[in-house]
Parts: sequence; structure tokens; C-alpha cells
Amino acid sequence: MRDLVIIGSGPAGYTAAIYAARADLKPLVIASSVEMGGDLMKTTDVDNFPGFPDGVMGPDLMMSMQAQAERFGAELVFDDATVVELDGVVKKITLGSGEVIESKAVILSMGSQYRHLGLDDEKRLSGFGVSWCATCDGAFFRNRTVAVVGGGDSAMEEATFLTKFADTVYLVHRSDQFRASPAMLARAKADPKIQFVTNAAVAGIIGADTVTGLSLTMADGSSKTLDIDGLFIAIGSDPRTSLVANQVTLTDTGNVAVDGRSSQTNLAGVFAAGDLIDPTYRQAIIAAGSGAVAAMDAQHFIESGAQ
Repeated sequence: MRDLVIIGSGPAGYTAAIYAARADLKPLVIASSVEMGGDLMKTTDVDNFPGFPDGVMGPDLMMSMQAQAERFGAELVFDDATVVELDGVVKKITLGSGEVIESKAVILSMGSQYRHLGLDDEKRLSGFGVSWCATCDGAFFRNRTVAVVGGGDSAMEEATFLTKFADTVYLVHRSDQFRASPAMLARAKADPKIQFVTNAAVAGIIGADTVTGLSLTMADGSSKTLDIDGLFIAIGSDPRTSLVANQVTLTDTGNVAVDGRSSQTNLAGVFAAGDLIDPTYRQAIIAAGSGAVAAMDAQHFIESGAQ
């Protein structure tokens, strides 16, 4: 039986593995069969992660984290956890291969997934003008024209943030009614750089190698094209909780609930970290710090002999 299994391999999972391995817990990281490294594996330049003054490519950052975890003795398996049994002294994790792993403690770090528009060119142009994170990528669009799709607080926040860099920010929404709070909506409407395009559904993303335009279908059936250099999709995200939703307590936002600033879930020996518990900030550096917290909590649990 293992001391610790970490499910997930993004910044939270790899950082938890680094800390746990240095504590001689010999953690096993279930890194996924197809999405190892998390969302940063799909990101190009990362300019806001400390320690990289010239920036770093997302995949390079994640591979470095992986190598650091392995250097200290973490073991990785590139498979998926398909079934977990967490309510008991011995935790059981079944892999896609059918192998069942037993552990004293488990860290959940499966992350979250941005909601997509479902358009053909959305994935193809991801990292080449299509983004889901203004904080991450906004600085690349200085003095350019961009569009934000969405109608909630996150869309207003993204659009307002982008005005620090872009000359023009189109805020595209399928209705003329918004889910955003009145204060956030008023702030966006008061910004002279933000132009609202309402009653407009995104029909397609235009661009061969990079985004050059956005094709819209208006409520009256007419078509409209916006000439843009970047597209930010802000229609929400969902934490990846399907594996554990029937066992751990969730918050009103659908995230895994933890006790205060700790990583402790409602189940003894089960900890959670990263975007799985964070509906607000969703940044790699914050997820990494959260992973460190989870590893230290797991270490204390294991060393105390708690059950």
C-alpha cells in the first residue's frame, strides 16, 4: 500500500508531488493518459510565472515541474483514474488499465475545464489568438483589437482587464440581458474602449494561422464580421469533479469544499488542491501554492497515523 496518490498533473499536482517526494512519501502521480500537465500544456508563452523573466512556454514549464518531481522520487503513471473509493482508511483507485491502487492518503488535483463554444476552429487556433485567460495572454494584444464572448461577471472582468492593453475590446453576447452583477456591467459600459455587441451568436472564428476575425449571426438573422486580432472566451468553467462528486462535499460553485485555508476535504486522508477548489483566481502560481499546502497536509496526516 502506498502512502500517497496524487490524481492530476497540472501545477497543483506536480507541486504536491515535489513537496511529497521531498518528504519521502514516494507519491504516485496519476498523470492522465491524454491530458498530462493540465491546461498549460496547451499554452504558448507564460509571462507571469515567477522565476522566468523572459517568459516560458507552457509545456516547458510543466515538463520542468514533472522532471523536478521525478528527481525527488515521485512516480508517474500515464493513465486515468476511472473509479475511486475514498470513504475508508484504505483509499482505492482503479485505473483505466484495471489496476487497483491502495493508499493511505489521496490528493485530488484534477483541475477545471474552460467551457468552449464548440466551433471547428476553436481548438485549432487555441494559443494563436484564441484564449480563455486575459490575465495570462492579455499583454500579447497591446494596441490591438480583441473580442470577449460572454455575459457574466467573468466576461466583464476579462473585457475590463483587456482595456489595459488593447485599443478596442468588443464584448459579444447572445442576448441583450446580462448575468453580470449591476456593478460589473456598469463598469464595463462606462469604459470607452469596450464596445458591446449584443443579440449576436458566434458563428465562426476566422483565420488561417492566427485569429483575424469573428463571424456573428445576429438575432434578426443577418450576419456580421468583426475584424479582431484575438478572441477571449469567457462563458465559464467547470471543475473536474465527476470522479468524486458522490463522495466529497462540493461548494455552491461545484468546487470541492475544503476546511478553511487547508486542503482537507470532508473525508479523512483526502485532500484537494488547485482549480478543483478555486472558482475565483484560477492561476498556475496559485494552483502550485495550493498543491504545496495539500502535500504538507497529507504529510502531517500520514505521519500522525490519523485514520
